[in-house]
Amino acid sequence: MKAITVLFAAAFLIAAVSVSGAEIRTEVVEYRHGDVVLEGYVAYDASEKGKLPGVLVVHEWMGHNPYVRMRAEKLAREGYVAFALDMYGKGVRAKDAKEAAALAGAYKGDRKLMRARAAAGLDVLARHPKVDPSRLAAIGYCFGGTTVLELARGGALLRGVVSFHGGLDTPSPEDARNIRGKVLVLHGADDPFVKPAEVAAFQDEMRKAGVDWQFVAYGGAVHSFTNPDAGNDNSKGAAYNGKADRRSWEAMEDFLEEALK
Repeated sequence: MKAITVLFAAAFLIAAVSVSGAEIRTEVVEYRHGDVVLEGYVAYDASEKGKLPGVLVVHEWMGHNPYVRMRAEKLAREGYVAFALDMYGKGVRAKDAKEAAALAGAYKGDRKLMRARAAAGLDVLARHPKVDPSRLAAIGYCFGGTTVLELARGGALLRGVVSFHGGLDTPSPEDARNIRGKVLVLHGADDPFVKPAEVAAFQDEMRKAGVDWQFVAYGGAVHSFTNPDAGNDNSKGAAYNGKADRRSWEAMEDFLEEALK
């Protein structure tokens, strides 16, 4: 399916001023991938002059939600134009883990579709009037981490890609040779959903392709370690870890500074 991305003029605009004097503006943006209508969210500091680097943000398996918008706003306060894309479609959100598994599974089983749907969001970001399209990166959480790695494997024009507690597997490891930028994986060392064999295969994939990659594993952290909604019971396999959340964000900040600025 050919990706067709359209920005509608009817995007909603909300402005807020932070205590530091930054003017953070947000826009709810409707766009399309083929016949599918999607709804994303842009955040940027309107007080910044000139073009800014852009960061694509990909949501977890539950779908586009306040959590991913919060991450976009946080990036905006650091001087980026952040676009939280929508992988599932306008209004399509998982009600529970079973539904989330089905929604995410459709893309995990069709990596071509996964790459194309993410690329439609990247196109929206690159076309934003505040963005320097030569300075783009992508970050993703869980399902979103898998997605941004696939986007990079597809040859997207990204200077950097960051996966937070994402799946690392791919049916096409040879495609890593298409990766154009740097890669940072931020991983829970005790994540039961991403097995050691998967980690080893990913690292071997990066080495063979000659990618500029980094891999950071946080001790005591499991899946979803950046999301407070995951609770605090590691025995469930997914739980919030405040230290890992803070440390991984700081690692991402340093990485983006090097890749984009």
